[in-house]
Amino acid sequence: MSLDVVAIGEVLIDFIGTEPGSYVDVPAFQKCFGGAPMNTIVGAARLGLKSGAITAVGEDPFGKFLIRELQKNGVDTSRVKIKKGMRTTITFVANEPETGERTFVFYRKPWVRGTADSSLTTEDIDLDYISNSSILHVSGFSLSQNPSRKTIFSAVKHARSSGVQVSFDPTLRLDVWNSQRTIKRIYGRILRISDIATFSQEEASFIFGTRDPKKAAKKALRYGIKIVGIKMGAEGAFLQKETGENLMLPAFKVRAIDTTGAGDGWNAGLLVGLIKGWDLYTCLSVANAVGALVVTKHGAITALPYKHELEEFLKTHRVNVRL
Repeated sequence: MSLDVVAIGEVLIDFIGTEPGSYVDVPAFQKCFGGAPMNTIVGAARLGLKSGAITAVGEDPFGKFLIRELQKNGVDTSRVKIKKGMRTTITFVANEPETGERTFVFYRKPWVRGTADSSLTTEDIDLDYISNSSILHVSGFSLSQNPSRKTIFSAVKHARSSGVQVSFDPTLRLDVWNSQRTIKRIYGRILRISDIATFSQEEASFIFGTRDPKKAAKKALRYGIKIVGIKMGAEGAFLQKETGENLMLPAFKVRAIDTTGAGDGWNAGLLVGLIKGWDLYTCLSVANAVGALVVTKHGAITALPYKHELEEFLKTHRVNVRL
């Protein structure tokens, strides 16, 4: 099987507050599909890329739900493992009333005994599956604990040796790491073997010591990365290639309901553009559009657009792109 993009890493349930507010005050939580690399792969599949997932779920109803959602969205799940005797990772998400920005409470290592996604082993991975793809997309979240950390580094090294591009998104969540020192060390390792890397401004500040997109991109390129994206939320985004070519575009204006998964959707738009060989303007326009649409509904994948929806949205903003 030849695929455009394979995502490896966490898949989990997001329980998202049905109303903005604190965890104490929110009256109920809605069950949603989640996990940064899998959100991205769903977005890529909806936009027409041949997509596959390498991950693990628990032997429970939540695991069945996640596999079903991947399949419904056209993602190949033949390499998704069901871990016997384990539970699927869950996360609670609350949104600030004014901004829609979210906070997380994770039920996963180091807070609970190993859940399925953090227990991915090298025996769970088919390396030929990775070799037959164009891009392997990796989340930093899944590098926070072993054995998944060792497993994913093994997969990335194999991808590099096979001529498969590696796309990295930090998905910085301090809560699932043992120390900030470890985070920076592990991020440094993965950046040195990545071809594509995308960061929020908060992640850029943590890793590179600056929120300035141009300065952060310059520091990221020193690791040997070929193309860097800096996501600035409502302000837009910045892209730079190793050649020096760069572009910044403003965000599309939408009413934000829930920002969960916006960066993952943005990544999906970028990966589609890179697979199709688009110029920076088209790549960035599509990425910004996907990211904008994601925030208009609750849940990371609920509002991820299909081809016709994205084309229509871009057309109304005078951007003509044929997917």
